[in-house]
Amino acid sequence: MTVERHTASAAGGEERECAVRLDHVTKSFGSRRVLDDISLDVAEGRGFVILGRSGTGKSVALRHIVGLVRPDSGRVFVRGDEISALSGEPLARVRRQIGFLFQSAALFDSISVGENVAFPMRRHTPWPEAEIRDRVMAKLQSVGLDQDYEKMPGDLSGGMRKRAGLARAMALDPALLLVDEPSAGLDPITCEEIDELLLGLKQQQGTTLVVVTHNIPSARKLGDELVMLHEGRIAAQGPVQVLEQSDDPLVRAFMASSHSG
Repeated sequence: MTVERHTASAAGGEERECAVRLDHVTKSFGSRRVLDDISLDVAEGRGFVILGRSGTGKSVALRHIVGLVRPDSGRVFVRGDEISALSGEPLARVRRQIGFLFQSAALFDSISVGENVAFPMRRHTPWPEAEIRDRVMAKLQSVGLDQDYEKMPGDLSGGMRKRAGLARAMALDPALLLVDEPSAGLDPITCEEIDELLLGLKQQQGTTLVVVTHNIPSARKLGDELVMLHEGRIAAQGPVQVLEQSDDPLVRAFMASSHSG
């Protein structure tokens, strides 16, 4: 299997290894073109935010990165591996480098919070049970849920479910974390708490973040670079200041909004 090394520009013109590359990706569902010739580079250890209104292809882009969807044309790379061309064990190996925090948190409702976090450890590692228990407790503590190991997901608030989902997404310490609408269904205070947890992962562990959102305060906090999609194409890309000062009135209006949905 061929690995292609790419670099991406970070703040101040610094060149870093490329964690994610979308290379002229196009995807349609039926007659509707959701992504139209999209090219993106995400630098290692940075926060990359994909903005746009509902239905603009943001979540579809995330699913391409984790290999849940394949492009009709174009290529997708994760840390040098062309994930869009992989299947079987090579695909599974690349996916183990990726954490995914779904919009709904996607917890297994029939097992406890702690067992949810333990699930990927048991599935993908040879760690003994004592080590798994210790690691699970450390992950739960990092998101403020160390007293909630035995609770069932149905007993958690929306914010607690999101934090539990984050603990599970980080169970294997992935280098890349994909986050789909972290603020969805949360009040502003809880949304800020989730943002702080994500920011801590980037700053303290060097985790690369790719975050889909239409919450502008979250985008400002988490995004070293932002891209706005409109009708499946890139409407604007760059640091937050570039989008706020865009010549495109659609982009400026979106960035000026305080929508937190």
